[in-house]
Amino acid sequence: MTQQRPPSKPWPKPWIEAIHAYVPGKSRAGDGRPLIKLSANENPLGTSPAAIAARADAAHPALYPDPDSTALRAAIGRQHGIDPALIVCGTGSDELLNLAAQAYAGPGDEVIYVRYGFSVYDIAARRCAATPVIAPDLDFGTDVDALLALVNEKTRVVFIANPNNPTGSFITREEIARLHAGLPGDVLFVLDQAYAEYLAQQDDDGGLALAAAHDNVLVTRTFSKIYGLAGERIGWATGAPHLVASLNRIRGPFNVSSTGQAMAVAALGDQQFVNCSREHNRAERARFVEAIEALGNDGLSHVPSQANFVLVLFAGALTAQAAQEGLMERGYATRWLPGQGLPQGLRITIGTPGQMDDIARGLREMAEAAR
Repeated sequence: MTQQRPPSKPWPKPWIEAIHAYVPGKSRAGDGRPLIKLSANENPLGTSPAAIAARADAAHPALYPDPDSTALRAAIGRQHGIDPALIVCGTGSDELLNLAAQAYAGPGDEVIYVRYGFSVYDIAARRCAATPVIAPDLDFGTDVDALLALVNEKTRVVFIANPNNPTGSFITREEIARLHAGLPGDVLFVLDQAYAEYLAQQDDDGGLALAAAHDNVLVTRTFSKIYGLAGERIGWATGAPHLVASLNRIRGPFNVSSTGQAMAVAALGDQQFVNCSREHNRAERARFVEAIEALGNDGLSHVPSQANFVLVLFAGALTAQAAQEGLMERGYATRWLPGQGLPQGLRITIGTPGQMDDIARGLREMAEAAR
């Protein structure tokens, strides 16, 4: 029986009370000391100079921004070969992920995502009173067969991040196509490609092509990662006309600022910065992984990553929590993940060469001290 609550104040709906609020990556130590932030997967190279310069060209802050992000959608369309009418922009891709669940799921429906998936998926499901269903993982990544086994008549939305956050795992174009082919036509497949720009061209998972060809595929992307515009909160999605229309009905009317729109357009025009960021990430991630592999006898390992971070796993005397605290003492914020079922994991953003050398040195020294 539902517990009666006194009518002394407003009470949230029970599905809202069940939400665990999103916890952002730390940027300060417990004593308030600022840390080098390798906990939020931000671009260590900053932002394109062209995007910084574009701030001066944004509309006056006293004026509302273009509610349709017209110039930005046109620029995205040119970059990716998409009709701008099939693009919707949002306050980061987070807004669009939440809107997708809100538009297509509700009480009595189910939303599926993979264990160790992005924590926003659970929030998005619960916000609209749908039931989150967690598919078992395969080596910290997506298990297509396990996910498809959970699909039933109540399933309305499936969320997949590729590459995945927080593990960095990746599934191929063939596996993405197989997953989509196994879903009923009335189930919305949301493919979250927040880290897609870090992939080599030959590793494209085919999501944009799927979204162009089918009525039940929505692809989301963000300017927060490789484009270095996390502070501006800009995302976009593409899919069939009826999907884009649904999101446009319920999104915020002025959801991307004038400054954000101008900077994102300029950032798209500076693909040299994007290429440089991708190459930096590839090289430094490889160096860092090599350093972690050298600590295998101390119980450290990693999940193979195609993103701009590495999930380091601790199975020896040095624990993930102790490593996080030790790195914090050395001036670095990383992401310990007990709230996502990974108490043995530390997600570490790829930073500058000097930062990654310091992190590797710190982990080595702590592992040696813990023997």
